[in-house]
Amino acid sequence: MRHNVRRLQIHEYTTATGELAPIFLAVEADELSLIDDGTRFTLPAGALEAVMTRYGAPVDPAEPVRRVGSIALPHGGALSHVRHLAGYDVVSRDYLILERAEGEPLCVMATTVAGALGHLARAACSAPPRA
Repeated sequence: MRHNVRRLQIHEYTTATGELAPIFLAVEADELSLIDDGTRFTLPAGALEAVMTRYGAPVDPAEPVRRVGSIALPHGGALSHVRHLAGYDVVSRDYLILERAEGEPLCVMATTVAGALGHLARAACSAPPRA
């Protein structure tokens, strides 16, 4: 049984049956995991920051966002799930904002982060052990 597990829904997608399936980022002790379709995938160390750094852009404080949720990260900082409705959009878009101990906050579309983390998590599970 897992104790003191915190999780944040970072994305959701439509399954083949038309149901919505959530994707969560979970924090337990010093470990980050991705939970997709009920399966927990341990993320490699530094994966979240690497993805956010690769795809992220600075947060524009003038843009209005609605915070959906947030989670404290193991080594400081936090990840927030926000919704933003730009003037030219009809539907709000989901973004993740990484607040780091050092450096400015970074913002990335949630679908991009969920996809990249899913790829890294599955690759780490199938990789042969290092000698």
